[in-house]
This record gives sequence, structure tokens and C-alpha cells, in this order.
Amino acid sequence: MERLNKTAPTVKLTDEQRKQLAELDSKAAAKTAEREIFLKGELAKAQAKGDMEAVEQIEKQLVSERKSIQADLEEKKEKVRKSG
Repeated sequence: MERLNKTAPTVKLTDEQRKQLAELDSKAAAKTAEREIFLKGELAKAQAKGDMEAVEQIEKQLVSERKSIQADLEEKKEKVRKSG
């Protein structure tokens, strides 16, 4: 545990930073849910048509958008952590 603190010391966050981080999490969750709802609707349409190529593409897009939103979230959270 001591070695961990030497390489990556624990950062004390202020209440304001915690609030900002929670808000960022909330916004990212909402954005993810919004995209999932939309893309799952598109996925259902493609499946109903029997367009398996479109189904595969939409599934890949869904994974890609989740990763993108998560990466953006982590970047913003790191900025908040460093601002303290």
C-alpha cells in the first residue's frame, strides 16, 4: 500500500470537485442512455428488415459510441481532479 502511494498518491478532492465529478457521471450516463435508446431502435428496424449487415454495423456503432463517451468522461474528470 505504501508503494502505491509513492507512485500514485491519493488526491484529496474538495466537495466542489466531488459535485462536478458526480455531475459529469450523470451527464455521461444520460448521453449513453440516449444513444443506446436511439441505436437500439435502429437495430430493431434493421432486424425486422432482416438486414444483418446493418445490424452488425449498428452494434459496432453502439460499442464505439460507448467507448467515445467514456473516454470523453475520463478526460473531463481528470481536468476536474487537476483543477484542485
